[in-house]
This record gives sequence, structure tokens and C-alpha cells, in this order.
Amino acid sequence: MKRHPNLLVGTETSDDAGVYKLNDDTALVQTLDFFTPIVNDPYHFGRIAAANALSDVYAMGGTPLTAMNIVCFPITDMPKAILKDILRGGLEKIYEAGAVLAGGHSVDDQELKYGLSVTGIVHPERILTNKDAKVGDKLILTKPLGTGIIATAIKGKLASQQALQTLIDVTSALNDRASQIMLKYETHACTDVTGFGLGGHLLEMARGSGVEISVHADKIPIIPEAKSYALMGLIPAGSYATKHFCEHRVEIDSGTETVLLDLIFDPQTSGGLVICIAPGHAEACLEELKGQGVESAAIVGEVLGPHRKGKLHVGGRSSP
Repeated sequence: MKRHPNLLVGTETSDDAGVYKLNDDTALVQTLDFFTPIVNDPYHFGRIAAANALSDVYAMGGTPLTAMNIVCFPITDMPKAILKDILRGGLEKIYEAGAVLAGGHSVDDQELKYGLSVTGIVHPERILTNKDAKVGDKLILTKPLGTGIIATAIKGKLASQQALQTLIDVTSALNDRASQIMLKYETHACTDVTGFGLGGHLLEMARGSGVEISVHADKIPIIPEAKSYALMGLIPAGSYATKHFCEHRVEIDSGTETVLLDLIFDPQTSGGLVICIAPGHAEACLEELKGQGVESAAIVGEVLGPHRKGKLHVGGRSSP
């Protein structure tokens, strides 16, 4: 593929968004994401899908500016009121992010899908990618895991109303505050947790940075209902696929609970940020995150050392 000198972040390391330099002070952050509903309520689906797409800009350390709707809708089989509610939910999140809706595109499709193409800005020298993790860095995760498992329980009509509400609350929350706070500290790398699960995205970070990353399963914030549903066997197929894809570069302690592995590789929708931060800054950043309402944030691991191909270690206790 031909590489343009102004394309600062492309497809090389499976990063969250592309970044194109306009001048010495400004670069564009561009991303696109859409998917089928994970909840039945169209308004909440719109909010979740929009928050998910906006998250990629936050993960790069950027600020969203404009968004464009992407809609696939069975116009002859569903009431137009459903589409109206989806777009209303999406617009609410766009406005909450301080961005504007600039247009969009729709297709008559038998399978409903919705999302956004988002453009943001970032300073060319302050871009955060998934490839600059440093040895000794701590890892902060800002949202709990388990949304994929709860979505599976919803499809099976086994999810409680409380679990459904927790799913909506977690997935519709923007990562704007977490992004703004991490930029105050010596943050070296970042990614958001989506369809590849925490384990898959950490392995991408390890591979891109040429390091070994250790994640401590017992320190990871988890939605309580998700663990219960996982123990019932309500594991999405994507979790097994990701574990199989990653297994040759993942080392797992023998004492690690199987259910925690299922959660680590659970495909997330609109998950939290993984912030790779200098060890001397981690506690202060975590304290500020919690103080600003990112209450589930936790230090979940660290970068152990160099590794040419990238490696993920799961299980052991956190270091003092």
C-alpha cells in the first residue's frame, strides 16, 4: 500500500482511528463504526452506537468535531418511528460530545445497522496510539467488562432488568472525561476495548509496542451480572474466536479462573479506554478519574519487558 507522508497513523498496527496531518498544529482523526442492535430499545441503541464510534477519537487523544450517520434500515418492514428514535439517540450523544452532525447515508437493508463516521482533531505531536507502551508502564481500564455476555443473555431472554440497565449505562457513557484526564499525565499509549475484547486489544498493544504485557484477572472491573451469566455458559461466539486467534501469544497462569478468561476475551461494545501510563503517574491519574465520575477505573496490569513479537500474560498478582 502506498504511504503518504502526512498519514501519521494508518493500518499498520490495527489502531483505533486514522490520523492525517494538516499542518504543524493540527491533524485529522478519522474513524467509522456501525453494528446491529445489542438492545431492543431503538433510542438506547442509537446512543450506544454513537458513543461507540466517538470513542475511537477519544482513544487517540483527540476531540470529535463532526459526525455522519450510517444507517441500514428495512424501510418496508419496520415503522419509521424506530428509525427516528435511533437517530434521536445518536444525535443526543453527538451533541454531548460537543460535535455536530454533518450528514450521512442510508440504505434499505433487511438487517438493521447504525453507527457513525466521525472526524476529530489532535495535535500531531500529542497523538496516542496503541504502539508506544513503555516497559514499567501501568495499565488503567476505565469501564467494567461483560457487555458482550449481557447482550447474549438479552438475546436469550435471560437478562434481568438491572443487567439491561447496567449494559445501557456502561455502553452509552462517553469516554470523553477519561480521555481529557489521561492527557494531563505521562500517558504513552491508549486503545479502547471493543469487539476484540480486552485480551485481544492488549495483545495488539503488546505487538505494536514490541513488549510483554501482564494483566491481572482479579483486578479487572467486571459487571457483576456478567460473571453470573458467564458461569451459566452465556458466552458469545466472538469470545471463543478471539481466544483461539490469540492463544499462541498468550500465557495464562494455571490458577486463573476460566470465567475470568471468558470475560477478558468477551467482545465489548463501547468499552472503556486502556491507558498505558508511566508508573509514577498511575495512582494520581486513577484518583482523578474516580473523582471525576469514572468510578469503575482500575489499575489492571503493567508492561513487563520487551518482546519482539508481543506477548500477553494473564493471571498473576499485581506488583506492589
